[in-house]
Amino acid sequence: MSVDIRRVCVFTGSRPGARPAYAEAARALGKELARRKIGLVYGGASVGLMGAVADAVLEGKGEVTGVIPSWLVDREIAHGHLADLRVVGSMHERKKTMADLADAFVALPGGFGTFDEFCEMATWDQLGIHTKPLVLVNVDGYFDGFLMQIDRGVSDGFLKPDHKAMVEVVDDVAAVFDAIARWRSPPTAKWLTTPPPEP
Repeated sequence: MSVDIRRVCVFTGSRPGARPAYAEAARALGKELARRKIGLVYGGASVGLMGAVADAVLEGKGEVTGVIPSWLVDREIAHGHLADLRVVGSMHERKKTMADLADAFVALPGGFGTFDEFCEMATWDQLGIHTKPLVLVNVDGYFDGFLMQIDRGVSDGFLKPDHKAMVEVVDDVAAVFDAIARWRSPPTAKWLTTPPPEP
């Protein structure tokens, strides 16, 4: 792939989850980002898997950029050891800022926020707003149900197979960077005759 990957945005939970494998994956991804000298962009929190991946990058002397709405800073959820913490006005601005800063997106297990962020970036790829790799790390089968829903979307005519294929799925962190390298942008929807506006 010709894209220069300098920063990867990681979407994941603000809770640790019920299985030790989730935190292990978060730490492993953070360590690998630091080892490869690829910066982390994430939601700026100190808690849950978000905090685990950021801490692992920092421990490896890597670069971390956090993006967090001001009202979450006020609740003392913001990570206190980031050299680059960007405080924004809304959740929408948070997603836009993270998207602008990152060259690729990786999702680890998480809740509604993780699904929302990853699906919005997939939509932007589908519409041609950006062309950036998307990788889902299916730790312990966490995203199995989500992947079944994508298949249902294809079989029922709401998604094209090409758009399903733009989401690279791997089972562990070790496969993430190969998945980023082989990713290809999807064809833009035929009904888009002009470039989409900036989100």
